[in-house]
Amino acid sequence: MINNINDKLDKMFPDAKCELNYNKDYELLIATVLSAQCTDKRVNEVTKVLWKKYDLNTLAKAKKKDIEDIIRSCGSYTKKSDYIITIAKKLVSECNGIVPNDRDYLENLPGVGRKTTNVVLSNLYDVPAIAVDTHVERVSKRLRLASKNDSVLEVEKKLMKKIPKDKWSRTHHQMVLFGRYICKAAKPDCGNCLFYEECPSKDKRKRN
Repeated sequence: MINNINDKLDKMFPDAKCELNYNKDYELLIATVLSAQCTDKRVNEVTKVLWKKYDLNTLAKAKKKDIEDIIRSCGSYTKKSDYIITIAKKLVSECNGIVPNDRDYLENLPGVGRKTTNVVLSNLYDVPAIAVDTHVERVSKRLRLASKNDSVLEVEKKLMKKIPKDKWSRTHHQMVLFGRYICKAAKPDCGNCLFYEECPSKDKRKRN
């Protein structure tokens, strides 16, 4: 297993944080829903437009076609428009417009699964959590922190065992950035990777 995981991540990404832009709790929740199969950069471009036109109350009353037109570039815009309008309605009618610190409630919202809930609870309420997105999953398997055929949930559970609980949220952000900018799916930047010398996958690629 890779040694000194957190020390090396701290050196590479000392100021790691969520790259989704938001000012209000519901903005983070909806941005994270939009980020499924979409880059944070694209989501930030879309939500910049979305939040100029809508707040939570007006979003709950919005026309589906109007939302689709704004979020189209995020992909799966038909489903995502349904998700975010329904989420807005539920938050307004059931939670006084506040995203609750309630895992069960959040995971039962449309378009919101465990990963999204982990992101939201971690960032809004400092709940220790490791959200396993495509970057975290790839990095974990390349570094053999998880097995090749592990499910996303299995990856999460293994990381939770290997990483101190008080570092879960920070490590999540660091692994996302590590996968996004260094250990990329295509053409990983091994020359700037502090894990390279002990990387179990290094024989498959040459250091730049």
